[in-house]
Amino acid sequence: MTDLLQIEHLDYQRNYHRILTDINLTLPAGQIVGLLGANGAGKTTLMRLIAGVAPHFRGSITVAGATAIAARKAVVSYSALLAGAPANARLEQLALFCERLYPDFAFAHFQQLATEFALDCHAKLSTLSKGNQRKFTIALTLARRSQLYLLDEPFDGIDSMTRKKILAGIIQWKPDAATMVISDHHVGDIANLLDSVVIIKDQRIVAHERADTIRETHHQSIEDYYEALYEEAQS
Repeated sequence: MTDLLQIEHLDYQRNYHRILTDINLTLPAGQIVGLLGANGAGKTTLMRLIAGVAPHFRGSITVAGATAIAARKAVVSYSALLAGAPANARLEQLALFCERLYPDFAFAHFQQLATEFALDCHAKLSTLSKGNQRKFTIALTLARRSQLYLLDEPFDGIDSMTRKKILAGIIQWKPDAATMVISDHHVGDIANLLDSVVIIKDQRIVAHERADTIRETHHQSIEDYYEALYEEAQS
């Protein structure tokens, strides 16, 4: 199995505050990975670094053989696409902008996802509820045909029925060779999708385990494994 993401000895600090320490992580192509950890553990920061949004780190990040920030951005679809978007812009305008910005953005695929999520593409961004903003973000992120997808708390504010519908379709929407990393508080909701989990605690990765190993060797659900390990790390 080909490695898609390789991180070696990654350290990151901002405003003299250490956020991540000696992060080493390798993820193969074609997987769905859960990135788990408490608020403030560094999950979002790690995604920002992988996506090339946050610079000035120590160590190395390689995605599909690319190390330069611009080259990584070309193969990573990160769910922060709406950062800085004008509030009065209509959803269709923002999607067309993404089509111009990203060569791998499939507008027809976005339209299909928007229909699935019952989004009005003529609506302005400012009129969307929190849940609909999340659905719009997911649609934009998955409309790119990328090699690595980073979904940061994508289901926050989305009702349980819609969340299940989105989760059920993720495998269908994700290219087979692509890897998807999902950070989510609803561990139980995403557990059945996951090939492996990565757990961050106190600036470090404290576990990286295959889902099958957790179930068959540890005899635990992913949620129970995560909670037990986190409690152990806190003690």
